[in-house]
Amino acid sequence: MNRFVVSLFLLPRNLLVLLLRGYRAVVSPLYGDVCRYYPSCSAYALGAVQEHGVVVGAALAARRLARCHPWAEGGVDDVPIKRKRRYTVTRFGFVVVPSHGKG
Repeated sequence: MNRFVVSLFLLPRNLLVLLLRGYRAVVSPLYGDVCRYYPSCSAYALGAVQEHGVVVGAALAARRLARCHPWAEGGVDDVPIKRKRRYTVTRFGFVVVPSHGKG
């Protein structure tokens, strides 16, 4: 039962991951390689949501987008990593509860 509750808790995060993956597959290639930062803003947003959740991840992504302008120096700007990770990320990018090999 606890695993089900946690999965429901992760549903908004995974819906936003799905939306960002769709953006990166459809819209992002139309722009080409124009981002001043590495990783690109959409990749940063995806990583921020996966690492920190919807609210904090969206705030980090908004802060990054505010810094992204023609006069920005750019460079490498990685998502800050949490000290302790409670969840794992699948190959597609969904955030799930880690399995401990039970059942």
